[in-house]
Amino acid sequence: MQPQTVETITSLIQEGEFFKLKQLLRTFQPAELVALIEEEEEREQLIIFRLLPLKLATEVFEYLDLEVQRHFLDNLAQDKMADILNEMSPDDRTALLEFLPANFVAELVQSLSEEERKVTLQLLGYPEDSVGRLMTPDYIAIRENWTVQQVLDYIRQHGGQSETLSMLYVTDMHGVLIDDIRIREFLLSAPTAQVRSLMDRRFVQLTANQDQEEAIDVFRRNDRNALPVVSDQGILLGIVTIDDILSIREQEDTEDMQKLGGSEALDEPYLATPLLGMLKKRAGWLVILLIGEMFTATALKSFEDEIAKAVVLTIFIPLIISAGGNAGSQATSLIIRAMSLGELRIGDWWRVMRRELATGAMLGLILGAVGLFRILLWSRIFPGEYGAYYWGIGLTVGSSLVGIVLWGSLCGSMLPLLLKRLGADPATSSAPFVATLVDVTGVVIYFAFALLFLSGTLL
Repeated sequence: MQPQTVETITSLIQEGEFFKLKQLLRTFQPAELVALIEEEEEREQLIIFRLLPLKLATEVFEYLDLEVQRHFLDNLAQDKMADILNEMSPDDRTALLEFLPANFVAELVQSLSEEERKVTLQLLGYPEDSVGRLMTPDYIAIRENWTVQQVLDYIRQHGGQSETLSMLYVTDMHGVLIDDIRIREFLLSAPTAQVRSLMDRRFVQLTANQDQEEAIDVFRRNDRNALPVVSDQGILLGIVTIDDILSIREQEDTEDMQKLGGSEALDEPYLATPLLGMLKKRAGWLVILLIGEMFTATALKSFEDEIAKAVVLTIFIPLIISAGGNAGSQATSLIIRAMSLGELRIGDWWRVMRRELATGAMLGLILGAVGLFRILLWSRIFPGEYGAYYWGIGLTVGSSLVGIVLWGSLCGSMLPLLLKRLGADPATSSAPFVATLVDVTGVVIYFAFALLFLSGTLL
């Protein structure tokens, strides 16, 4: 939204020109109003929202951030919020109620109409993170013995409340789903043709108790705007639309990104998370990583004599372990993303290992060559920099880089698959965790090569 428009609206609020503001707000699209409300302060947000007509207010409310919705629920008149909640689509209303405290939910549910209360309680009764929590009962169901003209007439009469009209669902007399047909088929067919003549009885469906992550994969594979949701007996219960799936996809990606950063997933937006809650989410992982790094110190302690004889080796320790950690972080990020997109399964572990063995070896050779070249170049420019045994030091650093980058790639790729096999979230094998693991082993690899190339000279 243009800054001038925001300034105009703010000015009308300050001047108390609410009639003019009301007329102006009606000219905006819901998405523009959402952007406007989220830019304003809390007091101005309430004023703008109060001036919207019910239908437009409901559309805007459904797309607002959950924190802003909660703010409106706390500060607007109960009858207005009851009207909006009754007008909201069931899936969006369920998402809001899941976000609120149980006692608040009970109070809001009582403000719904009898019909909407029944639908809401039914949706809330499904397990958390199940498809049932996402579905809406607003769809068009037809019978196979209807004609195309009957279907079109039915759509004109009942289609206004449907979440989407892109797909129509054919059910039998018991409500069992038997097919889904695109609306374009009816628009292009003769009015006298029967529905059964358009049916192929091939359709994709979800079940109410199915996990939401599985639904994301089904949507991606089938390229649909909406999918039907059925009971265990095949009875059509509702539909799930792509906007809800995209919202869940965003939440899942956000959680994975937070876990990859080395913290637990936040339950609320960053700025809305209490300080104590933020500490709890981040402190645990940091303590675990610190303990892991203590093993690095222990590993260094075991090579104390070698370090005392060749202090020059300590210069390259940060370089060696950071290269391994970076390689591991790259691998774990790529594998977790591939798994979330359905490109990889646990059974592909051997293919992944072979690929990372080749990739890690080649990356290690590249970095090893760079490390060796750097030491040789510095020895030429500054002859006394590494002493008479610069070739041994160069080979130690170069070989260590090959070994630790290869090891880091293997750890980063295998850990997510292993955690998935154990039933844990692969994202918990976060980049910091992999980096810590590689740091410990990297010290051992480094000094093992040092003993190999420098024994009898510096060591």
